[in-house]
Amino acid sequence: MTRWPLPDPMKLALELARAAAGAGEVPIGAVVVKDGQVIATAHNAPRAQRDPTAHAEVLAIRAAAAALGQERLDGCDLWVTLEPCAMCAGAIVHARLDRVYYAASDAKGGAVEHGARVFEQPTCLHRPEVYSGMGEAEAADLLRTFFRERR
Repeated sequence: MTRWPLPDPMKLALELARAAAGAGEVPIGAVVVKDGQVIATAHNAPRAQRDPTAHAEVLAIRAAAAALGQERLDGCDLWVTLEPCAMCAGAIVHARLDRVYYAASDAKGGAVEHGARVFEQPTCLHRPEVYSGMGEAEAADLLRTFFRERR
């Protein structure tokens, strides 16, 4: 099997996930890219912010919208280390992101290829292109290690 080098945005998302773990947060990182430039980054921070919506994707989307001065992120891509949950998938739809790249699948809480499959619903307002699996082994290992250490 040929292994391709990870794209820089996914490398950065994985670095952010490691930073989240170091801060005691579930290790998930997210990066928003427009025209090849990183415009926003974030990692999970629900504990630090005392905010259950402070998922990496939501925080990165908020930062990107602020950086661009608009609520729609047309022409932007989201790189994230774990399959987005239903809340984050909804935010992706409303932000109108063009593409979503995620590393590891989440059979329990994911809502893209699992669970609600938000982007496949007939009522979905916008359907980004979705690519999965890049950096999957590293992202999954970060998550397994994080939860194993807490059991």
